Amino acid sequence: MTYDSTVITAQPTRIAAFFDLDKTVIARSSALAFTRPFYDGGLLTRRAMLRSAVAQLQFLLANADEDHVDKLRKHVTDMCTGWDADLVKSIVSETLDEVVRPVVFPEALELIRQHKDAGHDVVLVSASGIEMVEPIGDLLGVDIVRASRMRIVDGRYSGDLDFYCYGDEKATVVHELADEYGYDLSRSYAYSDSITDLPMLEAVGHPAVVNPDKPLRHHAEANLWEILDFDIPTTAAHRPSPTTVGIGTALCATGIGAIAAAVLYQRHHARQSPERAA
Repeated sequence: MTYDSTVITAQPTRIAAFFDLDKTVIARSSALAFTRPFYDGGLLTRRAMLRSAVAQLQFLLANADEDHVDKLRKHVTDMCTGWDADLVKSIVSETLDEVVRPVVFPEALELIRQHKDAGHDVVLVSASGIEMVEPIGDLLGVDIVRASRMRIVDGRYSGDLDFYCYGDEKATVVHELADEYGYDLSRSYAYSDSITDLPMLEAVGHPAVVNPDKPLRHHAEANLWEILDFDIPTTAAHRPSPTTVGIGTALCATGIGAIAAAVLYQRHHARQSPERAA
């Protein structure tokens, strides 16, 4: 009896849902969300904390084009240079729930649940550091995390990146995971807010955009992609405008805090409702 020596390659059958993190699953920059805990832990000066407040505000209010993202990347790598890597992991672990849970989009949590109920793998693919993204992934119950990695020399961050999970690299990650886990990308999903993630979105059969920046919204409309608009997470009975929320969130993230945020909130409502301010 003779056997056909032709190798038969099994067709991919599994389905994945690939999620960007910042402004897609959570309403702020994960790279800057831990600024106050890092300050409390002695890693940041007050001046550096103020610079991070500005960076967070810019991130919240600006389109995430390549130039803006590169400035944020440089700010974060410069800020972290010389930090003890184990101390960073410890601070993130200890403060994860209080820092991250309040800024998770409830709609994103529901999407993750729906995908998991359908038997899909859920993957976080983020340009932020693995030190933040991996614990956030555990908190959210995702299956796989891929993120940027800063170089560690003698236990401290050198300021260089070993891997920058951004732009085309995100699409490369998606294809590598598809090869590794047998994902059928034509049946898989991807979610992001930024035009810089277009390569990842175009790698799957079911792209969707979340609170997209203007270029991505235009692209989504032109290509009939699903557009999802999530509300900014808040427990306030009367929600302020997105701009005011952004300012308050940025300030609170750096501990400049509740007083400044309350003043902004009150000024906003005084303009909206003069009779209540009287």
